[in-house]
Order: sequence, then structure tokens, then C-alpha cells
Amino acid sequence: MVRPPAVAGQFYPETPSALIAEIEKHVHREEEKRCAKGIIAPHAGIRYSGDVAGAVYSRIAIPATVILLGPNHTGRGEAVALMAEGVWKMPQGEVSIDGGLAQAILQASPRVRIDSRAHQGEHSLEMQLPFLQYFRREFAIVPICFRHQSLAACQEIGLAIARAVEQAPGPVLIVASSDMCHYETHVTALRKDALAIAQIVRRDPKGLYETAEAEAISMCGLTPVAVMLTAVNRLGATRAEEAGYMTSGEINGDWDRVVGYLGMVIL
Repeated sequence: MVRPPAVAGQFYPETPSALIAEIEKHVHREEEKRCAKGIIAPHAGIRYSGDVAGAVYSRIAIPATVILLGPNHTGRGEAVALMAEGVWKMPQGEVSIDGGLAQAILQASPRVRIDSRAHQGEHSLEMQLPFLQYFRREFAIVPICFRHQSLAACQEIGLAIARAVEQAPGPVLIVASSDMCHYETHVTALRKDALAIAQIVRRDPKGLYETAEAEAISMCGLTPVAVMLTAVNRLGATRAEEAGYMTSGEINGDWDRVVGYLGMVIL
């Protein structure tokens, strides 16, 4: 099964040379690389969120296996959709799915279902691959796409993912793909996103979930981030560090309807 790129030529350049040149505008190769348990990275077009995504990926050592968690913007497929086999085709080359880890996650949680439909046309996970491929040539992924889930479901799935990772033969990075506030003013986005970031720094999925609901923080990846935080806490995470934050207004000058972009590294 081959999953073709959905947003090549729109969110990022479609030729390898142009894509690499674009990525190099946003990364810092000299940054010290650390072994992270999880990260949060945005998924807008590289023009908009590339600086934040680049700041995150520049700081981490990418292992041979990466679990990708992202929101389902299209509404297609299962509510928690895991693509369990095949390859993702990208301008920089194909990326294989780690079928063994995928099956371990499926066995650990009945909420997770095999489904490739949710991944067709969805950009939230795809936007992580150009940065991952820039820093590591060979790696495998387990892509999971989420429609909105309850806090209890997020915690259950996060613990299931952690149990599967605990049985993996090597280190695994868990990537939560999310943008932050959507279409608020720049000032409002800064205030609301700061409330969410404070909970993420505490590595508190419950606090994040409840704050996002109480304050109407429209982060599209609330579910993936809550799942990731639950998993990395179980796996022994001790701290979360902000790698970058900005809004789209800083790129296009529209301060009235911005989207927030956050980068976090969880160690």
C-alpha cells in the first residue's frame, strides 16, 4: 500500500532539491541533539510554521522508529485510524510503516482501528516528514490520525501506546502534530495559548484538556497532544521545554485572524 503525498506543491515544495533548500531556511544544524520521548510540532505550510517546526527538529536526535499522532481534518475514516502497513511516498523518498509496533498498539487498545482512509488527503502527519527526512535518512513510522476524543479515551490510548513502546526493541519518538489557537486576534491567541503551554510544560494532559475546553482554545491537535503527554509520562518523562512559538500574523501581517504555532520537546 502506497500513500501518495497530499500537499506537496502546496504546503511545501514538491521537488527534492527545492524542498531541502526550503527546510534549510528553518533549521539549525549546529543545535545539540538530545534524545526526546515526545515532541509537539505544527503542521501549517512551511512558509508559516517552518521556523517553529525547524526549531523543534533541530534539537532532537531522531530514532529509527517514530509514532506520528495528528488530528483528522478531513473527517474521513475511523475515529482513531492507524495505517498498519505500506509506505508513505514523499519527495525525499519513501518512508515505511513499522508493522510490528503498529500491531502492538492495535492489540493494546481496542479504540485504535486499522484504517488508511483517514490518512488520504490529511496533512497533519505528512508535514512532519520533510523535517524528519532531512535529519535522518532511514526510519519507520506508525501513523495514527484522530478525530476528537474524550479525555478518558486520550488517556487510555496514551497508556496503550506506552505499553507498546515499552516492548519495542529500540527508542521510539512520539510526535504530536498540532497548531494552536485558530483565527483569533494575535493578542488573544498569545493569551490563550500561554494558558495551554503552561499545562504542557507541567506535562499535564488533564490540565491541558480542561483548560482548552474552559478557555475555548481551538488547538486542532488537543487529542494527539493529550495522548502523547499521557504516553511519555508513563515512559518516564521528566520535563518539557518550549522550542518556539509564533503566530501566522508574524508572517503575513494579518493580526486579526491568526493561527498559533508551538514547538515543545519532552525529555
